[in-house]
Amino acid sequence: MGMTHGAAQGGGKRRRRGRRGHGAINEINMTPFIDVVLVLLIVFMVAAPMMTVGVPLDLPQSKASPLNSDVKPITLSIRRTGEVYLGEVELKDDDIVSQLMQTAKTGTEERVFVRGDKRVDYGRVAQVMAIVTGGGFKKVALVTEPESN
Repeated sequence: MGMTHGAAQGGGKRRRRGRRGHGAINEINMTPFIDVVLVLLIVFMVAAPMMTVGVPLDLPQSKASPLNSDVKPITLSIRRTGEVYLGEVELKDDDIVSQLMQTAKTGTEERVFVRGDKRVDYGRVAQVMAIVTGGGFKKVALVTEPESN
C-alpha cells in the first residue's frame, strides 16, 4: 500500500536503448554496393561467351552439335564479298598461312575455325580451306549457327 503511481510504472526513469544523442552516422553501408558489383559480375560472366571476336557475319544454320573445346581456336572469317579476316585484320591469300603460324601456339596442331557468311561463294570457302590445309593445319572446321525452330 505504500506504492506510488510512478513506481508501479517502472520507476519514473525510462532508459533508452541504442546510441546517445542524435548525431550523424559515420559508417558507410557497403551491402548495396556489394550487391550491385555481384550482379554486374554475373551479367558479364553470362555475356562474355556470347561476344564473338572478329567480323560480324550472317552464318548459315545447321543441325550439327556444338564442338566442346577447352582451348580457344583460331578463327578465320570470310565476308560475303570474299575478304578473309583473322580476328579483325584483313588478310591477303598469300598471308593466311604465315599469319596462322604466328598466331598458333601449338604450331600446325592448332584448331582453326572457318566462319563463312552464308551468302559467300562456296568456291571461295573451299579455296580458303585449301590454303589453310595446304599450310599444314589438319584440324580445320566450318562454323555454323544452330537451327532455330
